[in-house]
Amino acid sequence: MTETKIVELIIQDENQELAIDAISLVTSPAIESEFVFFGKEKNNLTFAKVDEEKRILISPALIPEKTILRHDPNTSSDYFVFFSKATVKKASELYLKHNNHHKATYQHQDRVSGVLTVESWIIEDSKLDKSTLYGFSLPVGTWMVSLKIDNDDIWSKIKDGELKGLSIEGYFTNKFEQMQKTKPTTKEILIAFNELVREGKITTMSKSKRFELGLTDDVEKLTKQAQDLIPDLTRDIDAIKVSEKNIVAGSKLLDKRKVILEKADKKERELFRALESAQDSLATADREFKSTKGSLETDEKSIEFYNKRLDKTKGQAAKTRISLEKKLAELEKAAKDLGVKIPTGDASKILNKLISLL
Repeated sequence: MTETKIVELIIQDENQELAIDAISLVTSPAIESEFVFFGKEKNNLTFAKVDEEKRILISPALIPEKTILRHDPNTSSDYFVFFSKATVKKASELYLKHNNHHKATYQHQDRVSGVLTVESWIIEDSKLDKSTLYGFSLPVGTWMVSLKIDNDDIWSKIKDGELKGLSIEGYFTNKFEQMQKTKPTTKEILIAFNELVREGKITTMSKSKRFELGLTDDVEKLTKQAQDLIPDLTRDIDAIKVSEKNIVAGSKLLDKRKVILEKADKKERELFRALESAQDSLATADREFKSTKGSLETDEKSIEFYNKRLDKTKGQAAKTRISLEKKLAELEKAAKDLGVKIPTGDASKILNKLISLL
């Protein structure tokens, strides 16, 4: 029994501008999923309020991993093609990037105007995606589009049920043929081969081949784990290097600040000793000041006492002076009258001394 070939289609780097050249409205969509549309007739959707024809249709443009039957006229054989999630996402991005949202055809033949892609998105959650509002149940990674139909003839064919879905137009290449041209890495070969096996696209295989495939699957998983660990390892290694540099720089700075700290500590001790010495000097000066002040106050009181006593003594001395001067004068006169000489030298000296003290 001949096995039908299954080919994964990818986008060539050199043909990115032509990846999705246009979207075609067809009677029999290759992805086997019909679009939904709505206007005032409501058709297969219910809206709370519709005042005019919106002429909008919603449809998947590409469904990932879905096999599509194709015929090769060169070999007169049928084969299946499919697109991975990554290719579908890339195709949707390139479609808008190269301004192809206004390009549309009818049955992959005639270009038509008045058909514009107004929305484009990738389903990220098959249950919560808004495509479910239109009755779709599609896998994660599906490329959804919303088209505005201003072409009356096309819109009429849509409403009449003649046109049922969308089909893409673009340029893709066989993934394995492309890998052979570009010398793929072992990892790329393993990933591509295992994708086909997991999806059941390769079924006829010997036990030894299945065993080898299990090993390649293990290698792929471990390679993925290793790849996931590399950023964390790199991050931590880089962080350690930064920390080590910080430690070196910090150590040098710490040594400098240690010297500054020791100098400041030494200065503090010197100032503290100077403060203690100054405090001792202050205490001594204060003590001596108070002692001197006390002595001065005592002397001042003594002077006051002696002045009082001196005043009293001077009063007595003044009287004594007057009496002594009077008596000496009388004695000198009497001696003169008698013609005798009476010695009065001691009395005169004492009188003169007394006078000098007064």
